Amino acid sequence: MYKEITLVLLIGLVAWTYQAILPPPPNICGTPNGPPITANRIKLRDGRHLAYKEHGVSKELAKHKLIFAHGLTSCRHDEVLVTHSSPEVVEELGIYSVSFDRPGCGESDPHPNRTPKSLALDIEELADQLGLGPKFYVVGYSMGGLAVWSCLKYIPQRLAGATLMAPVVNYWWPGLPANLSEKAYRLQLPQDQWAVRVAHYVPFLFYWWNTQKLFPAFAVFSGRPEVFSPHDVQMQPRIAYKRNYKGVATQQGVSESLHREMKIVFGDWGFNPLDLENPFPDNKGSVHIWMGDEDRLVPVILQRYIADRLPWIKYNEITGGGHLFVFADGMSEAILRALVDGRK
Repeated sequence: MYKEITLVLLIGLVAWTYQAILPPPPNICGTPNGPPITANRIKLRDGRHLAYKEHGVSKELAKHKLIFAHGLTSCRHDEVLVTHSSPEVVEELGIYSVSFDRPGCGESDPHPNRTPKSLALDIEELADQLGLGPKFYVVGYSMGGLAVWSCLKYIPQRLAGATLMAPVVNYWWPGLPANLSEKAYRLQLPQDQWAVRVAHYVPFLFYWWNTQKLFPAFAVFSGRPEVFSPHDVQMQPRIAYKRNYKGVATQQGVSESLHREMKIVFGDWGFNPLDLENPFPDNKGSVHIWMGDEDRLVPVILQRYIADRLPWIKYNEITGGGHLFVFADGMSEAILRALVDGRK
């Protein structure tokens, strides 16, 4: 009798555990009971749809065309470069920008087998379908840095230039000195150290980790104020526009939008950015990293090392800047000018 009861309890525990770690299926846009489709979208060669939004001058009048990759918890509405530059500067420089929802975010279809390489190829196909020409710029903010690194690896021949703003760094990149990576890792909040560790070592538990109540979830997901520097706090009123589309980024499910992104960023990229070669040996383009030295989300010490290892990257460090440095007065215009000046 006791054996039967024990067996039933064990089966029940296994079933409960499986249900707890299994994320729900994505709530795909345009399906019955799914979010409505409101964005412009292209259909990719594999049948998925990619949602996008255009900014700046028209394509027909543009001198420079760029593709913008948003950060974590963001979507196509969060193009923070052209939209936060003065219209006069954007028109003077002739900038056209298109931002897109990464797969599973906003209104772009999920891609269960997404990799850094597939993301770069999505960007290339977006450029081709929108008619951006043989070369275009790529810009990535925070988690969007993965997209730019991937483009530098897989489609460098298509790039006119590239900019990474406070780009995420995977602590497990080959070639990062172990002591430096460990030091940067320990600068994070303890709960973030655990979340990143789970994303890297046991990614199948990441949904459970960020939905269970025993331990604190990733700080960005839970809105911990400690992740923001004093400068970030000053900049926060300038991102109040995000309230206009709150929830859009994650409307297909947090597992598909946020959790998958974390597992990819802190997993195996399939290449080592520290081994990349200069895509512009003829100086007909440039690659920039912009970084605030008080960023509490992305440790600046790793960016300094990357800039030292890859001297062809133009490294720009903002004294006193936090993760939201791009919203400071004149910052976005300076970043745009530096990017397009690389083509002169």
